[in-house]
Amino acid sequence: MKTAIQFGAGNIGRGFIGALLSQAGYHVIYADVNQAVIDKINADGKYTVHVMDVACQDIPITDISGINSTTPEMVDALAEADLVTTAVGLVILPRIAPTIAQGIAKRKAQGCTQALNIIACENAIRASSQLKEAVYGALSEEDRAYADEYVGFPDCSVDRIVPPVKSENFIDVVVENYYEWNVEKASFKGEIPEIAGMNLAENLMAYIERKLFTLNTGHAITAYLGTLKGYSTIDEAIADEKIYEIVHAAMTESGDGLIRKHGFDAEAHYHYIDKIIGRFKNPYLKDDVTRVGREPLRKLSPTDRLTKPMMTAYGYGLPVDHLILGMGAALKYNNPDDAQSAEMQNKLKEHGLIAAIQEITGITDAELVGRIVNAYDTVASQI
Repeated sequence: MKTAIQFGAGNIGRGFIGALLSQAGYHVIYADVNQAVIDKINADGKYTVHVMDVACQDIPITDISGINSTTPEMVDALAEADLVTTAVGLVILPRIAPTIAQGIAKRKAQGCTQALNIIACENAIRASSQLKEAVYGALSEEDRAYADEYVGFPDCSVDRIVPPVKSENFIDVVVENYYEWNVEKASFKGEIPEIAGMNLAENLMAYIERKLFTLNTGHAITAYLGTLKGYSTIDEAIADEKIYEIVHAAMTESGDGLIRKHGFDAEAHYHYIDKIIGRFKNPYLKDDVTRVGREPLRKLSPTDRLTKPMMTAYGYGLPVDHLILGMGAALKYNNPDDAQSAEMQNKLKEHGLIAAIQEITGITDAELVGRIVNAYDTVASQI
């Protein structure tokens, strides 16, 4: 029996990665600190993924178990696993790294020569590489040499909208039909597992940036504009004609930057943009704008979904007016329940708009900063 450990038994873990692994014939062990979820998984041994889209479908997920990721049993499970995946959020990866390191050390101590691949399925660039760095920091020199030979950390790009919908059974999950899981082929150790739905990518960065500059960029701008105009969900916001026009134009600007950078076929990429916006319109998901808009400081940072696509297109001398308008809307995001939103608003008050923009985005070009200031001042009147 093949065993996969899925760190993170949240919506993405259960509704996307863990579900695919189960369907591929793995016994999936969900590792999490949420004891109620772990207990329910162990009690039922199954749950349902509800695909809510143009065509709806219920997919039973079976052959699963759960384990509290803080217990000694976690190390034992890692020592026997065939595959490890994560969906815990980027900031949590360093917290699980010591446990993974202990599992690797135990594999070495047991003389295990079976390759283990660890794939961090996070909404970030090269998350597996970041996890590897944290894990290696917790390994001895001998264990690092063992890991170099037998442990792979393939980077990946993941894409599926899994909103926090409450079901009668609280471990059931609601998802959209569309998904992408692109994994860097060259980084696997040993035999590459055959998993339906996992695409082996030769040029992963192109996939990562296509998703970041399209889905993530458009999603975030829709959320921030929708919040400004008082909408609650993404489908409500994108149904607004003015918001749709801005979002579509911003995604086209970011897309033009991608086309120049990666040599994408322009017609195919514009079709991809339309497909992504079609996903935003899915009325079944009821994806809350506060979920999509959360952590604005991260989303405005130099390497993330707002600043990076804008700077990429700008670097090629392409128009970026609507991307900048989206950045202005993001800076206005004021949600007291979101720690980063509160921190951002404090920065704006304490340091002033220009200094805060420079600090948050890393942009120092006076002309660009001035355009972002203007977007901040005028975005509400443009929707």
